[in-house]
Amino acid sequence: MAKTKFAYFCQSCGHESAKWLGKCPSCSQWNTFAEEILEKANTSVPNWKTASTSLQRANKPVEVADITFTEEQRLLTPDNEFNRVLGGGIVAGSLVLIGGEPGIGKSTLMLQLALNMPGQKVLYVSGEESERQIKMRAERLTPLPPEGGVFGKGCYILTETSTQNIFKQIEQLQPDLVVVDSIQTLHSAHIESTPGSVSQVRECTAELLRFAKESSTPVFLIGHITKDGMIAGPKILEHMVDTVLQFEGDRHHVYRILRTVKNRFGSASELGIYEMLGEGLREVSNPSEILLSQRDEALSGITISTTLEGMRPMMIETQALVSTSPYGTPQRTATGFDTKRMSMLLAVLEKRCGFSLGNKDVFLNITGGIRVEDPAIDLGLAAAIISSHQDIPIPFKTCFAGEIGLSGEIRAVNRVEQRIAEAQKLGFEQIFISKYNLPSGGHDRKSIDLSRYKIDIKVVSRIEEVFELLFG
Repeated sequence: MAKTKFAYFCQSCGHESAKWLGKCPSCSQWNTFAEEILEKANTSVPNWKTASTSLQRANKPVEVADITFTEEQRLLTPDNEFNRVLGGGIVAGSLVLIGGEPGIGKSTLMLQLALNMPGQKVLYVSGEESERQIKMRAERLTPLPPEGGVFGKGCYILTETSTQNIFKQIEQLQPDLVVVDSIQTLHSAHIESTPGSVSQVRECTAELLRFAKESSTPVFLIGHITKDGMIAGPKILEHMVDTVLQFEGDRHHVYRILRTVKNRFGSASELGIYEMLGEGLREVSNPSEILLSQRDEALSGITISTTLEGMRPMMIETQALVSTSPYGTPQRTATGFDTKRMSMLLAVLEKRCGFSLGNKDVFLNITGGIRVEDPAIDLGLAAAIISSHQDIPIPFKTCFAGEIGLSGEIRAVNRVEQRIAEAQKLGFEQIFISKYNLPSGGHDRKSIDLSRYKIDIKVVSRIEEVFELLFG
């Protein structure tokens, strides 16, 4: 019998070592190494048929020009938001990882997907809940069966944690889609470690990856996250899979955000928004309905900015509060925005515009619970800061799209026409953009026909011009 092999793994980043280490050389975390038992692979035991197929098939190098490629049809789901974040639908043979905090709705999202795939045979593997628990949740998500159909038709539930038993059932059922909830509960007989350990998670994911690629069956994995917000397993999981989706939101609010972190088959900057209801998750086709608040009166420190998430333009509400610091040391706090970039904007406003903000507390907030990295909201944030500082409200129907440079210039932003069209569609009356978005600094307007827009477009080049137009 082969000798048992011991190894030490960092539970934070997955670094492997032959001996115990106090500090991980990869992620610099202390006391994260744990001993795990590894057993040498027994070649007589196949691991998802790979022992036979890998020996029979010997791949040879092929010139790129000789490779034939036909674009595959993606499997579309009834959920348009889910299709968007995947890049246009489910790719055959893809391995998708969905991470999020406990109780955020990961299992609800995937069970809702499994129940609403007409004409597809879906296997939902659960290692955390019993069949009755899943049935209770399924009835809540789909209270009435489809017209002329049967409730849960085509959706099969398997409560199992052993990968060997799961693959036996997969061979008999031949599903079109597999959902695993969750990857941390599975264990493989080839690794003598506890479920959830680094080696177990890596081995189970590798087996599912080989199954997905060899059978062209898409597989969805649900993964837990650590207290640091990283997907537990740890980071090696994200490197192995094709697509990583992050399910975000506050459990005390009804809105959830499905964000693409990595996608080999589409854009990695897409965003899907859902509303959590008693009967499941509802798609939010117009995200501006949650990102813009309805106000009865004009308030200072509030502006509307245009941003892009992937291919989707959105209008977001940016809020600022500037007050005198009572403790001597000014506070700088930003929610949903980079604090360092906020400090840069404050320095530009003080140096280029003459506003004294050094002894002021400044608080910024992006409404809706989302985080924005688009520099096009710089102009809107700067206007909100000065509006709060001067206690002068900005008109309701005014929005902004511009990046601010260190010299106080308003820099051009990408895809400004989409931003203008979105603002016009939502009923805004004027929008501030950079004149550098127009060729030749604003003299040649052939590429952007401003006359076809009904909205009043204010073309500015310096931040002083913006404040002069807004505040006089």
